[in-house]
Amino acid sequence: MILPKVPDPRLVTIRRGGSLTDADHHLLALWAAGCAEHVLHHFEAVRPDDPRPRHALEAIRAWTRGELRMMQTRAAGGHAMAAARDLTGAARHAAYAAGQAAVVAHVAAHDLGAAAYAIKAARAAASPTEAIAAGRRECAWQRQQLPDAIRELVLDDQQKRNSICWGVFES
Repeated sequence: MILPKVPDPRLVTIRRGGSLTDADHHLLALWAAGCAEHVLHHFEAVRPDDPRPRHALEAIRAWTRGELRMMQTRAAGGHAMAAARDLTGAARHAAYAAGQAAVVAHVAAHDLGAAAYAIKAARAAASPTEAIAAGRRECAWQRQQLPDAIRELVLDDQQKRNSICWGVFES
């Protein structure tokens, strides 16, 4: 469970009663896609012939350009997550990260799902003694990628939702 019981209005689009602009929604989607793509090689190493997670990332980027509708992007996210179901470890988490990134078009708050699963993939790919450090490096990398326009929003949201995101955003 990565979504809060009570949605943060800052992560709800203006047309749905929140305060999130379309421009910032697109930035969240692109950031989430970048987080997922950073670890996608863990999935592709195990399933090189399965394009579903990569397709999900292509779909969310196309959505930000106005080339796909939200429902198409959401469906691509579901397919990416289905690719993860019979896997374990880093490959599973990487596919879930891609799926979460794609569904940001539907619910912006899924951005942290993509980031959290990417951190979990980095941890799972590392040795047990290096897992925490690998997760921290991944989290630091993600934060470096944040556009200024959404930096404060994402960092505040990470602090608020860290406990439901497996504690992966601890500094």
